Parts: sequence; C-alpha cells; structure tokens
Amino acid sequence: MTDDGSESVADPATGERPVAVALENRLMSHGIYVTSFAWMDASEPPADDGAGIELEYETVSESPAITRDEVGAVVRALLTIGDEREWTPGRLEVTSLTTDGETRGWWYVEREWFERLGSDLSQLEFSQRVLKTIKNYRSEHDGR
Repeated sequence: MTDDGSESVADPATGERPVAVALENRLMSHGIYVTSFAWMDASEPPADDGAGIELEYETVSESPAITRDEVGAVVRALLTIGDEREWTPGRLEVTSLTTDGETRGWWYVEREWFERLGSDLSQLEFSQRVLKTIKNYRSEHDGR
C-alpha cells in the first residue's frame, strides 16, 4: 500500500503507527483504500508540522465522480491523526480511483487552510474551499 518507506509497525519511541498506516486503517471503514501515500519532501521528517502528502486511494463508491462524503472522510481522518499527534498536515494532494484503477478525479487542501482551521477559518469555510478544488475526470474530459 504505502510507498513512504515506513514499516507498518509502531514507532518504538512513541508507540504510534506511521501516519500512512493510521490513515489507511481509518479510511477502510468508509470504503476508501489507500493505494499510495508519499511525503512530498522525502528529506523532511514526516512528524514535522506542514509536511505535505501525496495520497491516492480507491473507493468502492458507485459514483463516477468524487463525493463530498469521501473528501470529508479523508480530511477528518487526517485531522484526527494530526490532533492525536499534535501535528498539522501540510499541502494534501489527492487522486481518487475506482476499484478498477481508473481515475475518478483529483482534489487538494492547501497547507495554509490546515494551519488556519479553527483560528480564523471556520469549518464551513474550510470545507467549502476544499470542495471547490475537486476536479472530476469525466467532467474534465467530457466538457461537462
């Protein structure tokens, strides 16, 4: 699954599983299966605030387009992991695939939005910004 170079075992110093494994475990119950997880800057320790993530997942959804539910599940899981570890994610770039490996679309979250969430950016404003980033493959290629 993950290609971040981490083992799936817990860190002996903290007892925590790597972020990629924790995220994968939390998303499975939503029908979302992580196929690729990579830190954007391989030289950056993943526990550092602001570490960017490239994520790819398959979803069992019948919808040909990215849904609000799947975006919400991914963001909530990542924020929960961040809260538990007192860590703030950086830019998140996501590709959504069907179970057949076909691209459904892309979406992202800016690092600044994660940083401002709860201070001067409400959850509603945060969600609206994220949902506006969705680019569905079909609409991009069908002109819809």
